[in-house]
Amino acid sequence: MTLLKVEDLTIAFKSRQGVVKAVDHLSLELEQGSSLGIVGESGSGKSVTSLSIMGLLQNANADITGNIVLDGVDLLRLSQKDMRKIRGKSVSMIFQEPMTSLNPLHTCGKQIMEPILIHQKDVSKQDARNMAMEMLRLVGIPSPEQRFHEYPHQMSGGMRQRIMIAIALACHTKLLIADEPTTALDVTIQAQILDLMTSLKKKRNLSIIMITHDLGVVKEMCEKVVVMYTGQIVEKSPTELVFTDPLHPYTQGLLNAIPKISNKVDRLEAIEGTVPDALNMPSGCSFHPRCKYATEKCKLEAPPLFKQEDGREVRCFIYDVTKEVDDVHATK
Repeated sequence: MTLLKVEDLTIAFKSRQGVVKAVDHLSLELEQGSSLGIVGESGSGKSVTSLSIMGLLQNANADITGNIVLDGVDLLRLSQKDMRKIRGKSVSMIFQEPMTSLNPLHTCGKQIMEPILIHQKDVSKQDARNMAMEMLRLVGIPSPEQRFHEYPHQMSGGMRQRIMIAIALACHTKLLIADEPTTALDVTIQAQILDLMTSLKKKRNLSIIMITHDLGVVKEMCEKVVVMYTGQIVEKSPTELVFTDPLHPYTQGLLNAIPKISNKVDRLEAIEGTVPDALNMPSGCSFHPRCKYATEKCKLEAPPLFKQEDGREVRCFIYDVTKEVDDVHATK
């Protein structure tokens, strides 16, 4: 069953210098109980996409077109009042820096209770307190009775991130968006948080969108992956195939830049150049200035997403199957 369907989503911001298109005709689907990774360099449109799903861009000078359908409801057609009824209940988000996301003036227990009291009107404060305590136990917070009364600054980074997860899941949300949830944590705590999210996904049949630049996190957490570059999807694929047989040159470059444990010492292969300025995008394929396979056609024409026989999609003329058919007809 499809829980989330994003169709032809385009997000543009107006500035004094001009219009910046942060997301360009993005479409994706997410099944109930499955996980999707969205990867790409900074500025590729990952976080903006997640904020649009949460309904947090309406007052940010953003022009949004397309459809974001969650459980049969088009979120872009809802008023802010109606969106507040869904945000925190049907869809929740974990941000990458818990210290700035949590309110320093309120205890952690009170912040977990807040979405429960907002979305479940028939729940008493005592019941909400008991539910919040149960959430602390669920996310692995030791001594929950004590931690309930503590403030964010009294907890470590890993504990604060667990509190964020508890807040996000307090109302049995169907979709959890995690925006770089392990960025500010050390490696050991990162592994604990990822294991916790995997466990909660299985227990609650939770759908997860994992936004990250770390392909290792995607490999561990997600069944499918979307690779973004300059606001566009350049590759959609099952996660396993991305690592064994990446299609797009950008995806190949990201994988080649990952250090590998081996006896042979090799230099890491970097992607040449930098992400283009959003106000001064190159003509044709936006990746062509950095692509070693670029042709004259790439400089002049923007490739669409080409669907492959195995169901994967890739935005590169190398994989234009219609071209191969046309070439066969031309030789007859």
